[in-house]
Amino acid sequence: MTLRQNIYTYISRLTASIALLTCMLTANAQGKLFRIEKDTVPLLNGFAVSVDAAGPIILALSDYGEYEAAVRLNLHNQYYPIIEVGYGMAEHDDEVTGLYYKTEAPYFRLGCDLNLLKKKNSINRLYAGLRYAFTSYKVDIARPTFEDPVWGWDTGFSVSGDQCNQHWAEVVFGLDTRLVGPLHIGWSVRYKLRLAHKDSSAGKTWYVPGYGKYGDTRIGANFNVIIDI
Repeated sequence: MTLRQNIYTYISRLTASIALLTCMLTANAQGKLFRIEKDTVPLLNGFAVSVDAAGPIILALSDYGEYEAAVRLNLHNQYYPIIEVGYGMAEHDDEVTGLYYKTEAPYFRLGCDLNLLKKKNSINRLYAGLRYAFTSYKVDIARPTFEDPVWGWDTGFSVSGDQCNQHWAEVVFGLDTRLVGPLHIGWSVRYKLRLAHKDSSAGKTWYVPGYGKYGDTRIGANFNVIIDI
């Protein structure tokens, strides 16, 4: 074997060794880069209780409103199953139609929120969720007796304790932030879609507990005071 051949063989082996070492280092670096670290957040990471402050304020300023509270589980700082229970009421005199409405009843919502923040351990939360809601309520509807000016007959009527119900869905988007210790405040916006309903025999109900004033869809909002436990 000549000197030139020896040099060629040495360079070839050195090049192959460098290439192999480079591949090993690259693979090791990629393993560190893409390694998924074990999540230290437990599956059940506590729960929270909350009350809605907006409903009582609306009730004090108008002729309808709700009292509402909720219990929310914290699963992995990522998923938040929630149960919301409230009591809605209304008493309303319609100046245009002369109709009187009165109702009060509990309502229930069941759903789950998803944490949208990349940092799951943040003291703030940005979330979106879905709800299924239901209420069964009785309504009083009446109109004072007066004579029809054209036909002359009595147009007054009264319905008391007429049984109604409604099922609806909600798409929720909200956020909350910590004030001090376990105390949080937050707000949420809700798009409500009626799924099924049974109205009064006297016609449409002016207000549905938990859903709000009558309609196929509506936008609602909550202002929550929350305590993490």
